[in-house]
Amino acid sequence: MAPPQLVSLHKELQHAFNARPCDLQKCGLLLAKLKIGLIEAGLLVPLGDASLEDLVIARDVLEIGAFWSIRSRDIPSFDRYFSQLQTFYNDYSTQLPPSPREYPIRGLYLIRLLTQNRIADFHTTLESLPLAADSLTANPYIQHPVNLERWLMEGSYSKVWNAREEAPVEEYKFFVDSLMGTIRNEIASCEEAAYESLPMKDAGTLLFFNNQSELLSFAQQRGWQVNLTAGTITFAKKGEEKLEIPKERLITANLAIARELEQIV
Repeated sequence: MAPPQLVSLHKELQHAFNARPCDLQKCGLLLAKLKIGLIEAGLLVPLGDASLEDLVIARDVLEIGAFWSIRSRDIPSFDRYFSQLQTFYNDYSTQLPPSPREYPIRGLYLIRLLTQNRIADFHTTLESLPLAADSLTANPYIQHPVNLERWLMEGSYSKVWNAREEAPVEEYKFFVDSLMGTIRNEIASCEEAAYESLPMKDAGTLLFFNNQSELLSFAQQRGWQVNLTAGTITFAKKGEEKLEIPKERLITANLAIARELEQIV
C-alpha cells in the first residue's frame, strides 16, 4: 500500500493541475517529490506485488507530469514521462482500468515524432498501438497526428496550419506550432531560391503569419532586407561558390604522364 504521504501529495497535485489557471510551479515541485516517493515505494518501475490502487496513482502522477511538461515547454521532460508510462500502458494494460489520458498522450508523442521528422518511428509507433487498424481514425487523438503526417507528406501546409484550431486537446497546439516553424523555414528556403524580392503581404501569406511583427521578426532571423516604405522584402542570396580548376597544374601533369608513356613504348 502506498504511504499516506504519497497519497496526500497525489491529491494535492491533482488539485494544482486542475486549477484554472493551472499552477505550473506548484505542480513542478509536487512532481519532484512524488517521483522520489514513487521510487521509494517501488512504483516508478512497478514490481509484481504492487496493488491496483497504487498502480493507478503512479500512472496518474506520470500522466500529469507528461501534460505539465508540455505546458512548461519542457520537451525532454515529456519524453521521459512518456517512456516511464510505457510500462503502465503496455505491461499492465489488462490489469489497470483504462485511462482517459492515455490516447491524448500517445497522440502527443506521435506529433512529437513528426516535429523531429522521425517518419519511420512515427509509423512504427502507430502500428504498435493496441488499436485495430479500422479504429485508428475513429480515435480523435490518433486521427489528428495521422492527418498531420499525411498533409506534411502531401505538402498541404495550409491544412497543417488549420489543424491547429482543430486540436482535440490544448497541448497539441504546442507541437503543431513547432511543425509550423519547420514548415516556414522550408518555405522560406524556396522563396529565397525562387525570388529576389516579394511584397511583404505576399510573403506573410505564404509563411502563414497573422501580423507584420511576426513576419519582421522572422525576416530578421533569415537575414532578409525589409523596406517598410516600399512594403517589400529582399531575400539574402548566398554567393555561389566558384570551383577553380587548376588548369596549368593539370596540363603539366598530363604532359609528364605522356612523356613517361613514350619512354615505355
